[in-house]
Amino acid sequence: MKIINKLSLLFTTITAAILLGFAGITYYSADKNRESEFYKSLRKEAITKANIFFTAKVDAKVLQAIYINNRKILNEVEVAIYDTSANLLYHDAIEIDLVKETDQMFGDINSKGEITFYEEKRQVVGLLFPFNGKNYIVTATAYDQYGYDKLENLNKTMLIVFMASILMIYFAGRFFSKKALLPVSKIVKRVKKINASNLDLRLSSTGKDELSELANTFNETLDRLQSSFENQKHFVSNISHELNTPLAAVIIELELTLSKNDLEIKGYQSVINDVLHDARKLSKLVKNLFDFSKASYDPGRISFREIRLDEILLDAQEHVVRLYSNYKIRIGYGEEKIREGIIINGNEYLLRTAFMNLMENACKFSGDACCTVLISFRNEGTILNFIDTGIGINEEDLGNIFNPFYRGTNYAFAEGNGIGLTLVKKIIELHKGRISVSSTVNQGSNFSVDFSIY
Repeated sequence: MKIINKLSLLFTTITAAILLGFAGITYYSADKNRESEFYKSLRKEAITKANIFFTAKVDAKVLQAIYINNRKILNEVEVAIYDTSANLLYHDAIEIDLVKETDQMFGDINSKGEITFYEEKRQVVGLLFPFNGKNYIVTATAYDQYGYDKLENLNKTMLIVFMASILMIYFAGRFFSKKALLPVSKIVKRVKKINASNLDLRLSSTGKDELSELANTFNETLDRLQSSFENQKHFVSNISHELNTPLAAVIIELELTLSKNDLEIKGYQSVINDVLHDARKLSKLVKNLFDFSKASYDPGRISFREIRLDEILLDAQEHVVRLYSNYKIRIGYGEEKIREGIIINGNEYLLRTAFMNLMENACKFSGDACCTVLISFRNEGTILNFIDTGIGINEEDLGNIFNPFYRGTNYAFAEGNGIGLTLVKKIIELHKGRISVSSTVNQGSNFSVDFSIY
């Protein structure tokens, strides 16, 4: 069901409930008012006829004749008069006797002075009438035909008004719903025009209402999507370049080897070493891409457990030294004692990969191939500093070194594929940490990994 129909039906239903409640209260109040007014009329009629009977001394047969004649035209009140011993003194129509008098009724009238009740659909009033120092019991009963006819007319009128109001409210609701949701239709039409080839299109947003907020949110989503698409294109382009370079070198080396028939063993060994070097570069690039992909998973899909950061550092140190025997990595603590912050909830493989990248970078760009890892503590958390005394990083490069495939002005000093630091940053942020760098040219760099905000 469309929102316009839902809103119209909801608005109509709520209004109908309110109108029904109002009509019910009105009808109930009118009925109670009719009942009260008719009891007053019965009381007046009972007292009037008792006065005529006792004071005017009108003959009972005359009163009965008047009652019988009026009863043919009007809904006449039937009156009966008794003494306090329940002996009948007068009755408008004894043969009809609409009120079935009982001892309990006479007792209630004598004790309370006046009672009112219903005898089937007829209203009855019973009261004490004093005359010449004696009390007499007078009852009066009648059916309020006029009052019930007015209630019936009121009921019909309210029903007609209710049905007309519901129809008017429904169509008015549809009109205002369409008007209110008109911007939504415009948004839908605009969104249908957006595709991968024109992600620069945006929704117009001029107001401060909820629909404007929706449009702004959608535009922000489009900004992120467009940025992701552009990054993906850039990423694919860079990967293609990075893969193509060593592959092209391998092909050229092999083609040159095939074209020469007089190569000696040393020549073949040289070619094989070059090809092996390029193959290792490819292998490392693929491994980094795999790790980058894994670090980009939804955190819910990555297994985390409690691990000690110092143990991961030692493990990373062992892996790096095994791969590069000339690298020297020293791990030490600050002046503080080891705290509980050394233990975090993390993924061992990803953290080891990040630490290995930082150690390799430090040794790679350091003249003595040395990296110092300093462990310190702050706010019950751990800070790791990867320090080298190498060539440093230019200031214009510092803001870009964590971007994928970015290579600074010192790229000629050592080989790389531009993924390592991007991968490191992603892994650290995945573990709710933060990485920063400070560097001085020709003095060295310090990559600080802060888990104190963990």
